[in-house]
Amino acid sequence: MTETAARPKPSDLLAPLGVLGGVAAAFAYVGTFDPNEAGHYPVCPLLRYGGVYCPGCGGLRSAYAVVHGDFGAALGLNALAVAGYALFAVLWTVWLTRTLRGRSFSLPLRAVHWWTIAGVVLLFTVVRNLPFGAALAP
Repeated sequence: MTETAARPKPSDLLAPLGVLGGVAAAFAYVGTFDPNEAGHYPVCPLLRYGGVYCPGCGGLRSAYAVVHGDFGAALGLNALAVAGYALFAVLWTVWLTRTLRGRSFSLPLRAVHWWTIAGVVLLFTVVRNLPFGAALAP
């Protein structure tokens, strides 16, 4: 006998749709106010005072490029952020699909996952600030 999942209540969709609404609003704001123009957003303090690109440097400009359909420029500005956008899209789609099927969605991250994420971010930060990693700098 196969198990059938319960139909989702409208309230079950509030969380995934609310998250999508928040992300869409953020991207709409960034897409409206060009981060390449001075005065719209604060300057990265690490870049301003230390002369070093942080892992987020170029992230707003990459989001602006994604909103305007320039994916090549987005990758050139912050490849890690673009990978994050893609990962979010996949995980959000899985979350919504499971919710629509009446199933729960959880993403249990153990310590090894967090250490791996931290290692990737640290490696990205170091490489983009070295001469041979200039292609990763915004």
